[in-house]
Amino acid sequence: MTAEKPTVVVIGSVCVDMAIRCQEFPAGSEITFGSGFSCTPAGSGLNQAIQAALCGCEVSLVAKVGKDHFGQMIKSNLADFGVNCDFVFEAEAKNTGAAVSFVNSTGANRTVVSEGANRALCPGDIRGADFEKLISSANICLINGQLPHDFVCSAIRAGKLAHTKVILDPALSGEQFQRQSGQLPMDYYTADILVPNFAEAAELSSAVQNHNIHNAKLIGSDLIARGVGCAVITLGRRGALIVNKDGANHIPPFEVKFVDHTACGDAFNGALAASCAVGDEIKKAVKFASAAGALACSKFGSQESLPKKAEIIELLQTLP
Repeated sequence: MTAEKPTVVVIGSVCVDMAIRCQEFPAGSEITFGSGFSCTPAGSGLNQAIQAALCGCEVSLVAKVGKDHFGQMIKSNLADFGVNCDFVFEAEAKNTGAAVSFVNSTGANRTVVSEGANRALCPGDIRGADFEKLISSANICLINGQLPHDFVCSAIRAGKLAHTKVILDPALSGEQFQRQSGQLPMDYYTADILVPNFAEAAELSSAVQNHNIHNAKLIGSDLIARGVGCAVITLGRRGALIVNKDGANHIPPFEVKFVDHTACGDAFNGALAASCAVGDEIKKAVKFASAAGALACSKFGSQESLPKKAEIIELLQTLP
C-alpha cells in the first residue's frame, strides 16, 4: 500500500453485543446466575469501518442507530478510531440493534438478535447532495448485505452512478435476499467486487456444492457470467480464490494459531477495501486482506482482534 490517504465509505449494520457468562444454560423458565457481563459496540459495518481506519484510510460509516444510550455508545466508539459518523442516522421509533448471548462453561453460546434500527435504513436516507458528495469523493464503497435489500440495491446504484468502485459483502440470508432459483437482486451482480464465503457463493449457483477449490472456481465463473466484475470467494483455512474475466487465482492461507474466528470476515473485508482504495491490483489486495483476516483469527474477541496496518505488513513480510 502507498502512503496516500485513501477514502472509504462503509455501509453496514451496527449493534451492541451483550454477553453473559454462565455455568449452564437455563432450562425452561428457570433462572441461572451468571459470572460476568460485557456490553460492547459491534456489527459488521462497525468492524469493517474500524478495520479500514486501522489501515490508514479516511473512513465514513453509513448506518442507523436508535435514539438511545447504545446509539451514542456506538458513535463514540467509532469516533475514537477517527471514523466519520455524519451518516450514522438515528431512527425515530427503533432501538439500536442488539445481540444478547449466553456463553456457558464449555464456550458454547445461545444468541438472540434484535436488528432494531438496522431494519429502518431506507433508500431515502442516501438521497441528497451531502451523500452524493460523500460517495463521489470516495475511492471505495464497501457495502455489507445485512441490511434491507432495497436499501442495499440503492446503495449499489449510488456507487455506480458516482463511478466509485463497489465492494459487496453479500452476508447471505434467505429472508433478506428473497432469492428465487439462486438469484440475488440484479443490482447485486453489478458490484465491481463480490466477496462471499464458500457457503454463500454455493447458494448462488446450481453447481456442485462440495467445499473445494475446483468447485469454487466453477461458482466464481458463474458469478462473473451473471455480471459481477470480480468474485473473491473466501475459503476459510484454504485461503481465498479470485475469479474474474482473466481466470482464477488461489491465495494460500497464512499460518497462524487459530483462536477465534469472530471478526475474521470483517477484518478481511475492511482491509480489502483499504488496499483497493489506494489502487492495489486485486491479487495484492486479497493477500493484504487475507493477512488481516488471519491476524483477527489469532486473537479472542471482535473489535479488539482487528489488526493494525503495521501488523498486517509484518505478517506479509513472512511470505517467501
